[in-house]
Amino acid sequence: MAQGTETPAGPPGGTSTGTGKGAADASGTAAYLDRRTLRRGSAGWLLLTGLGVAYVVSGDFSGWNIGLSKGGFGGLAVAMLLMGVMYACLVFALAELSAILPTAGGGYGFARRALGTWGGFLTGTAILIEYILAPAAISLFIGDYVESLGLFGLTSSWPVYLACFAIFISIHLWGVGEALRFSLVVTAIAVAALLIFAIGAFTEFDAGRLNDIPADTTAFGSNSWLPYGLLGIWAAFPFGMWFFLGVEGVPLAAEEAKDPVRSMPKALAISLAVLVFLALITFVSATGARGADAIKEAGNPFVVALQGGGEPTVLSRFVNYAGLAGLVASFFSLVFAGSRQLFALSRAGYLPRFLSLTNRRKSPYLGLLIPGIIGFTLAAWSGNGGRMLNVAVFGATISYALMALSHIVLRRREPELPRPYRTPGGAGTSSVAFVLACSALVATFLVDRDAAFIALGVYAVALAYFAFYSRHRLVAGAPEEEFAALAAAEAELRRG
Repeated sequence: MAQGTETPAGPPGGTSTGTGKGAADASGTAAYLDRRTLRRGSAGWLLLTGLGVAYVVSGDFSGWNIGLSKGGFGGLAVAMLLMGVMYACLVFALAELSAILPTAGGGYGFARRALGTWGGFLTGTAILIEYILAPAAISLFIGDYVESLGLFGLTSSWPVYLACFAIFISIHLWGVGEALRFSLVVTAIAVAALLIFAIGAFTEFDAGRLNDIPADTTAFGSNSWLPYGLLGIWAAFPFGMWFFLGVEGVPLAAEEAKDPVRSMPKALAISLAVLVFLALITFVSATGARGADAIKEAGNPFVVALQGGGEPTVLSRFVNYAGLAGLVASFFSLVFAGSRQLFALSRAGYLPRFLSLTNRRKSPYLGLLIPGIIGFTLAAWSGNGGRMLNVAVFGATISYALMALSHIVLRRREPELPRPYRTPGGAGTSSVAFVLACSALVATFLVDRDAAFIALGVYAVALAYFAFYSRHRLVAGAPEEEFAALAAAEAELRRG
C-alpha cells in the first residue's frame, strides 16, 4: 500500500503504510468501490470516436476566427499547424498510456503513475478546470444562439443555461450508452453541416481575400500574410487549439469502453484525423469566402462568410441552426468528461469521496449534478463566455504538458512495462508535445492575462486543499493507487 493512503474501512483521517490490514479492510474496500463503479463495456470504438469529435466540433463553428485578429491568416495557419502537431503527438502518447492504464482517471491516472500523487493531482485539477468551465462557456453561446434565432420567444438567456444543464445532465444520469449514442447523433448532424457549409463557401472562394488584413508596419516580420508579425503566430496559438481542444478527453471513458486496449487508440487516431480534415476545410473556406478582415471578430463567422451584410440565405439559415447542434454536441460531451474526471479524483480520495457515488445505472450522479450547478451559476453570474474559455484553455495547456511529461517519464523509468500499443517515435514524440504545450501555456498570457491569473488562483486554492488535507486521505484500493502501489512493489523487487 502506498505511503499516505488509507483503505475506506480504516479510521477517519488515518493513514496506512503497510501492505494490508486483513479481511476486514479488503471487505471494506470492496464495498467502497462497489458503490463507485461505472458501467463497463458500454462504448465501442465508434461511440468513442464520436465522443472525441463531439468534444471539439463547436470550436469549428466559432471562436477560432478571433485568431485572425491576433496573427492574420498566415499567423493563424502556422499556429493551427503547430497546435495540430502538438495534439497529434499528445494523442499518440495518450493512446499508449490509455492501453496501459485503462481507468476513468485518464490523464490524471497517467500522471499519478509517472509523477506521483502531486503530479496526479496537478494534472487532474488542470483537466477539471477545463471541463467544468468549458461547458459553462458553451451554455452562454447556446443562449446567444437561441436568442438571436428568436427561438421560443426568449429575450433572456438564463433559462437556456438552466435547460441545457437540466436536460443534458438528465440524459447522462440515464446511462452512459444512451448518452454517447445521443452525442453521436448530434455530432453527426454538426459534421454534416460543416461539410455543407464548406461546399457552399468554396463556391465564393477568392484566394486574394485570405490576406486582406492590413499589415502593422511596426510589428517585427509583418507582411500581408503575417499582418501582426512573427509574434502574431504565438498569440494565435490558443485559437489554433480551438480546432482540437478536448480530443484528449477520450481516455476518460476507458472504464466504460469495450476492449479499451484496442478501441481507445483506434478512436483517438480516427477522431483526430476527422478533426484535422474539418479544421482545414472550415478555416480555408470561411476565410476565402468573405475575407479574413470581415470574419476576424465575428461571433458567427460562418453566417458572415455566407451572407456578409446582405440578406440571409437558405444556406446561411441552415448553418446558423446547425451551429446550435455543434454547440450542443460539445456541451454534452464536455459534461461527460468533467463528471468522469471528478469521479476518478473523488474515488481515489483527492476530492471528497461522496462525489464518486454512482446510481443504479452506474452514473456518477453527484459528479454530474455538482459541476452542473457550478457551471450554471458561473454562466448566469458571469455572462463572459470568452473569459471562461480562456481560463479553460489555460488549464488544458497545463494538463497537456504534464501528460506528455508522464509519457516521457514512464518510457524512461519503466521501459519493460507491457505496452499493447506503442507511440510512434517514443519519448521523442511526447517531447514535441511537451515543448509545444509549454509554448501554448505562455501564449495564454498574451491573449488574456486576467484569465490566466484567475486559473492560477483556482489552482492555488486546490493545491492548498490537497497539501493540507486530501493527500493524507487517499484511498489505497482505488485503481490509480493500486497501479502505483504495484509499480512501487515491482521497483522494490528489482532493487532487491
